[in-house]
Amino acid sequence: MIQYTEFAVTTNFSFLRGASHAEELVERAEELGLAGIGVADRNSFAGVVRAHIAAKDLNLRFFAGVRLVTTDGFETLAYPMARAAYGRLCRLLTRGKRRAKKGECALSFEEILEFSEGHIFIVLPPAKLERCAHYPPSFTGEVLSLSEARAKRRGKAPSLRRYPRYRLRIERSPNGSM
Repeated sequence: MIQYTEFAVTTNFSFLRGASHAEELVERAEELGLAGIGVADRNSFAGVVRAHIAAKDLNLRFFAGVRLVTTDGFETLAYPMARAAYGRLCRLLTRGKRRAKKGECALSFEEILEFSEGHIFIVLPPAKLERCAHYPPSFTGEVLSLSEARAKRRGKAPSLRRYPRYRLRIERSPNGSM
């Protein structure tokens, strides 16, 4: 078995973004010998139930998450670590869906921060990560904000001095991507 878990899996419930049924994705992960699979549909838990049932049947580790996409394009995978965090994530999605047109979800980065307690975030870089003359670029600032929100709850404060390699990784990228 490969000690690898894919966390950025999107099912066909993410309209025009995912193509495969949740069950098929879980079966393929098991065929490949993955240690587990994490399903995170766009602003929705839609594919999670079917994927969870399939993973349980195959005795494959499963992680339920959501790909949160803000109105300004910031994207992060959110994986709740406890029941209370799952409830907060559901409330965040409900808030975003209530004020948007049917089938859409209007979230802001500030709302993600507000509901962030108890989650693990995997931040997805923009499709085109541009080099900036000033540091940090807005994307990096948002990543640091999520990190700081988590650290404040734990009584620790992250700083760029503690994590200089992330700055170098963005600045040295030859094609503008991470």
